[in-house]
Amino acid sequence: MSDNLISANLDGTTPSFFERPQVRQGMIPVAGGIPFGIERVSNSEVGIGGAYGAWGASYDNASLKDLIKTRLGESLNDGESMDLADLGFVNRHHIPDLTAEEHLELEVAVGSRLLVEAALANGWGPGEVQAVLIGMSGPVADDYVAQICRRAGIPDSTLKVSVHKACDSSVGGLNLALNPGLTAAGQTNIAEELYGKKVLVGGIEGLSRFTRRTRDKNALQLFGNGAGVIGVIPGKTMKFLVGKNHENFDEDGVLAVHMYYPHSGQRIAGRSLVEVSQDGQSHIRVAGLMHEPENGDPIAMAGLMGMVKLFVRTGVQVVTEVHQAYQRLMDKLGMPDKPIAVAIVHHANYKINKLKEKHLLREGISFPMPWLLSDFGNVSAASNMIAFLRQLPSLKPGDHILFDGFGAGTYYDVLAVALAG
Repeated sequence: MSDNLISANLDGTTPSFFERPQVRQGMIPVAGGIPFGIERVSNSEVGIGGAYGAWGASYDNASLKDLIKTRLGESLNDGESMDLADLGFVNRHHIPDLTAEEHLELEVAVGSRLLVEAALANGWGPGEVQAVLIGMSGPVADDYVAQICRRAGIPDSTLKVSVHKACDSSVGGLNLALNPGLTAAGQTNIAEELYGKKVLVGGIEGLSRFTRRTRDKNALQLFGNGAGVIGVIPGKTMKFLVGKNHENFDEDGVLAVHMYYPHSGQRIAGRSLVEVSQDGQSHIRVAGLMHEPENGDPIAMAGLMGMVKLFVRTGVQVVTEVHQAYQRLMDKLGMPDKPIAVAIVHHANYKINKLKEKHLLREGISFPMPWLLSDFGNVSAASNMIAFLRQLPSLKPGDHILFDGFGAGTYYDVLAVALAG
């Protein structure tokens, strides 16, 4: 995306998500009513559909300052106030303070509706879904995926995978669903298990709940609620080409995140930081170790420059390695000129993505990296899936897509896929 185009999108004319013509709005009956909007997207040419949405009141960059003042009891000073439009964000969604029971009911209602709508967008009934993989930075309950599946009418026997690798979680789930080379010895090979089946993959992030107890002023300005779920049939509507995952532990806690999910908290030399566990007969949990804030806060950010150093250097390395593997595969298949049609990159902020694009160009790597989520804020694991759904109508049969996920921890999942046709 050109700088001129991003400027046009962020000049104050960008509507809120709830104002989009295809968004169906309603109220979740919690605490007097929480606004909720959902948009269903399908592309019959490639056989993929899904749904995405947000819940809570929509705050633009000006009204957000009042919300933060209410939460903190003090205003942001000039040095603390971010130029959010320059970072790619115009609106985001927040909820009022709720009880623990209300938070659970709200997010189960939201998650179950997303699953139903995503299934219907693919022409499936909820009872036909054979696997659900959901990424979440801070789940509202350990069995959240099981709860939303049950309420959505998805069978109890359906394989459920909860992925907790911060902002990388949804692409981590997609990589698990498609890439048979990821599974360690003795673990279920999820990709082999799901080949040819009807699978929902997504990210559901109640970040307004997650950040409500923090005093980190950067986090309060950047994050908001959002969710996106897509439906794929691995090996049919979406085929794995190449990919990898990568761990590079955030030793300094540049982006420290509390682990609201089961993890031993231990680091063992030579072993992955990700722990895979079975929770019941049909639920697998994939949980990444985080550098947690020392004061017990949900999240602590060292600053934007720290974020750039954390994600750009290693992120460019991982994307470069995957792109090189992609080129080798295309040469082997006799398609050396087959391009990546588009890259679906996590929307941490616009400057991070532009800097990654610049460094990739130095490596001779170029593909479109559109900025698509100015009306959501940073929605962590939901961002890749929302971005993909917004790009989906323009995709063509046989297109090759690069997914680039990265998040706190630090975890990276990058994969290239081919669409049906």
